[in-house]
Amino acid sequence: MARGSRQFVGEEPKGEASAIPPHSSSGNAPHNRFLPRFNHNGHEVTKGIEPEGESGRRGFHPIKFLRICFRSTSRVSKAVNILWPVVPAAIAVHFARPDWHLAIFILNYIAMVPAANLIGFAGQELARKVPKVLGVIMETTLGSVVEIVLFMVLIKKGESSVPVIKAAILGSILANLLLCLGTCFIAGGLQHDEQTFHEVVSEVGSGLMLVAGMGLVAPAVFSKAVTSSDLNTSGLTTTFDAQTLKISRATAVILLFSYMVFIFFQTKTHDGLYGEVLEADEQKDRDREKDLAKDKLTFTECIVALLIAIACVSLIAIFLVEQIHFLVEERHVSDAFVGLILLPLVEKAAEHLTAIDEAYDNQMNFALAHVLGASVQTALFNTPLVIIVGWGLNVHMDLNFEIFDAVMLILAILVVGSFLRDGKSNYLEGVLCVLVYMIIAICAFYYPNPALEGPEGETPEGGEAVARMLMRSLGG
Repeated sequence: MARGSRQFVGEEPKGEASAIPPHSSSGNAPHNRFLPRFNHNGHEVTKGIEPEGESGRRGFHPIKFLRICFRSTSRVSKAVNILWPVVPAAIAVHFARPDWHLAIFILNYIAMVPAANLIGFAGQELARKVPKVLGVIMETTLGSVVEIVLFMVLIKKGESSVPVIKAAILGSILANLLLCLGTCFIAGGLQHDEQTFHEVVSEVGSGLMLVAGMGLVAPAVFSKAVTSSDLNTSGLTTTFDAQTLKISRATAVILLFSYMVFIFFQTKTHDGLYGEVLEADEQKDRDREKDLAKDKLTFTECIVALLIAIACVSLIAIFLVEQIHFLVEERHVSDAFVGLILLPLVEKAAEHLTAIDEAYDNQMNFALAHVLGASVQTALFNTPLVIIVGWGLNVHMDLNFEIFDAVMLILAILVVGSFLRDGKSNYLEGVLCVLVYMIIAICAFYYPNPALEGPEGETPEGGEAVARMLMRSLGG
């Protein structure tokens, strides 16, 4: 994903077209300072737009808009766009045949992939128009839109969806750290025996994840400790649940503040260091010249693409969430598997495709910035956000995760941290990360939904029983 080089007046023209038209050349230096700037393709650069993001056009052009969006950023992303016909089909089946629960879930699950891919592509195009560090943050934030929408739809449904949100939070981080990062190492390892990355990206990211992991699991450890038989001699479980909720909300505020500090660190105090690292990474891109020559979306077209994609994602998320109850109750799919594996895989599709493409093009710093940045955002922004929204809706949303989920998270952070410590990667480390993720997925698939016995030893049935099973299964 090459973003191009900056071209200013007075510099020697680079790229396929002249940076300054022949008629405007002059030996008068003071006059040259007032000439307009031109980018690598000879397009006059709009004030406030980075040269590599200049499209040379204004407004909205439907044909070019569709052609550029379908082309996307890579062959894999372009192949994903073939799935766009599934989007209207999924929406139509939801309204036409509401009793086709499994078909609705499968169609909307597939439809989420091209919609999320469009958000990722439009985010990349918009990020080209701003400074590099801010662009990476913007891409990561827009890549998390799907996750935020899913969390908001789930929390709006009330207490019964809280366990799925908890599993999806940790599942999103696990998918990024193990599956996506592992695939990046494999993709890069196919082209290079060994790839290197800068410590400012790896160490800050892995350190933040370790701190975030501690913050996420601390309320769960507190809850399990105080409700144990040794400490809870009075059986005051309700009181400890209320305390855990207060601790979770306080932790959410602290995590949100730490995210703001991290953003300030990246964009203000250390933006020059990050900018240099990412600038150097661009020079490694094998397809740099080809990517620079591609047509680009205008600012207006970026906004239109984001609005269309977010609208589709919102509808699909609503339809998808409505079928989770059916999937768990009727199809007997483990609720831990739904939240920990199924939802995170589809909600992070755009981020994963972008990072893998960057790793394949030998831009490991960009790939790590997206993978670790997405994980940090889930832990320090998306999670506190859903807790605060649940607080406002009077929903008992806390950080009392199931011990299985919490332990898997900490172990995953430690595994990835050990691989990042030496600043090098290869395909073996990637394969190991993916295998660890597969082990967690298998465990989640067989993780039971505990049955609650009725007065005569019978298992209760119906939606209320499933909700109670979900709550107990994931520590809600």
